[in-house]
Amino acid sequence: MLQNVTVVLLDGVNPFELGVVCEVFGTDRSDDGLPVYDFGVASAEGPALRTNTGFSLNVEHGLERLGTADLIAVPAGHRYESRDFPPELLDALRHGVERGARVLSVCSGVFVLAAAGLLDDRRCATHWRHADALARRYPRITVEPDVLYVDEDPVITSAGTAAGIDACLHLVRKEQGSEVANKIARRMVVPPHRDGGQAQYIERPLPRSEADTISEVLAWMERHLDEEVTVEQLAARAHMSPRTFARRFQQETGTTPYRWILRQRVLLAQRLLEATDETMDAIAGRTGFGNAAALRHHFVRAVGTTPNAYRRTFRGPEAA
Repeated sequence: MLQNVTVVLLDGVNPFELGVVCEVFGTDRSDDGLPVYDFGVASAEGPALRTNTGFSLNVEHGLERLGTADLIAVPAGHRYESRDFPPELLDALRHGVERGARVLSVCSGVFVLAAAGLLDDRRCATHWRHADALARRYPRITVEPDVLYVDEDPVITSAGTAAGIDACLHLVRKEQGSEVANKIARRMVVPPHRDGGQAQYIERPLPRSEADTISEVLAWMERHLDEEVTVEQLAARAHMSPRTFARRFQQETGTTPYRWILRQRVLLAQRLLEATDETMDAIAGRTGFGNAAALRHHFVRAVGTTPNAYRRTFRGPEAA
C-alpha cells in the first residue's frame, strides 16, 4: 500500500521538483474523497538547507524518516550530476529498497539513486541534458533519454522538471487506480497522462563535420531537403565513387546519407511547426516527405509524438 511518503533533500535542492512531490502526495484532498498520505520531508544534510534559488528551508526530520516510508522521493538539485552524496543517505536508500519501499527520482535526483547502486542493470530516465553524463559516470545503467519516466519497480525515475508529475501520477494510478490519479490531476490542472516523450523537447541538431571533404555536399543537402536524391547523385557532387562517398560520409558524420537527411528533414519540420501556420501538406512538401501521411510517420518515429500534437505543445491549441 502507498501510505507513507518521504521526500529526502540535499543542499541545493530545486524548489520546483520538491514542490511536485509535495503537491501530489503532501496536499490534503480528503474533501474530494482522495487518500491522505502520511507525508514527511527529511534532510540528509542537517536541519537547515539552501535551495538552488537562494532561499533556505528548515527541515524537521532526518534520515530516520526514511525507515518507515513506502515511497522515498529524491528531487533534483544543483550540480547533482557531479557531486558526491552522504554515505548514510545511500545506505538508507538501499535499506529502504531491501525492506520493500519504492524510490522515485525527479530529474537529476537520479544521480543519487545511481550512486546508491539502485540503478545497476536497470533502465532509467533523467533530463535529456544529463543523459550522457549519467551514462558515462555509471556504465551499468541503461539511460532512456527520450522518455518522460521509467518504471523499473521498485525504482521509478523521471525526466526533467514536469516529468516528475507524470511519474508521481503514474505511481498513484498503479497503486490506487485511474480514478484517484485523474482526480489529483484535475485538482492540479494538469493532464493525467501526457502523450509522447521527452524527445519532443530535445534540441539536438546533427553535429557539423570538422573535415571538409564532404562539407560542400552537406551544405547542398541542407538547401535541397525537399528534393529526392540518391547516393550516386551525392557521390557525383563530391567527385567520388558511390562506395567511397558512403564510406567517407559514415566516417565524417557518424551516420548514413539517408539517416542524415531524414534527421535534417525532421528538424526542419519541427522549426516550421513551431514558427509557421503552414498546413501539414505544405510542410511535408518543404521537408521532402511528400505528403502529410509520410511526414506523420517519420515524425512520430523520430520525435515520439505527432506533428499536430507537437504544434499544440509549442504554439498552443489554437495553432493545431
